[in-house]
Amino acid sequence: MNEVKCLQEALTRGHPLVCDGAWGTQLIRMGLPAGECPERWNLEKPETVAAVARAYAKVGAEIVGTNSFGGNRLKLEHYGLANRCAEINETAARLSREGAGSDRWVAGSMGPTGRLLLMEDTTEDELAEVFREQAVALARGGADALCVETMSATDEAAIAVREARVHTGCVIFCTFVFEPTVQGDYRTMMGTTPEEAAAAALAAGAEVIGANCGKGSTYMTEVIRRLRAAHPGVPILVQANAGVPHSGPDGAPVFPETPEEMAARVPEWIEAGATLIGGCCGTTPAHIRAIRAAVDALR
Repeated sequence: MNEVKCLQEALTRGHPLVCDGAWGTQLIRMGLPAGECPERWNLEKPETVAAVARAYAKVGAEIVGTNSFGGNRLKLEHYGLANRCAEINETAARLSREGAGSDRWVAGSMGPTGRLLLMEDTTEDELAEVFREQAVALARGGADALCVETMSATDEAAIAVREARVHTGCVIFCTFVFEPTVQGDYRTMMGTTPEEAAAAALAAGAEVIGANCGKGSTYMTEVIRRLRAAHPGVPILVQANAGVPHSGPDGAPVFPETPEEMAARVPEWIEAGATLIGGCCGTTPAHIRAIRAAVDALR
């Protein structure tokens, strides 16, 4: 709890904090086969998972995530791992703590379930139970924060945030994926604006709002501006993809934005209102090292 309090204090100071980059990208580089469950490696290859956290901490990330993005029971069910959900998430947080060290904060990753209330393929009670289980396990493993991320539906995000807030003592982050529309606006896949998404997350109890994933760093600045204008004083997290991927010679996705190109966006992101900066799909320790240098230069 002491580390949680320190993180809350750090968020109020206004100095930009650096987060980590992609986990899936790193695990694939380390040999994760296509179609394999990344979270299974928490149990089968713990040293590899801890190495990802260690790599991000080494290049200057102050907040390090966990290998638990798809670690909710409904996602794990596809791999026959639903009954090991709590074990997988608790281990994910513990491995990131071990890899990152005691002088970094750990943010437990909580991604969407893949089920939509709108389509009636789940219920509010089921989602609440699923997110509660994951949040409690991540907190038990040592997470200081919980990051409800890559969300499109505000109802699902609000349930995840509320369960994390009520049942743990962690700082709660919530980020959505916004895409540019033909009209020049920005919306989630469900048609929600940045202002609406952030309002729903804050009402549910989030302490940090933001945007992640998407079509690269270019589109993030305007989203940050809109979030800052709508919610002054609230910490804003930005974790962009390293551009729009294309298929490489082996069919694997190749993300085109270099560390230097992404780091060049850091001054405008901070000017727009970002207070936490990291990376999403396609970003690597090299990207985070460049972002770290850009943040330090502004300080």
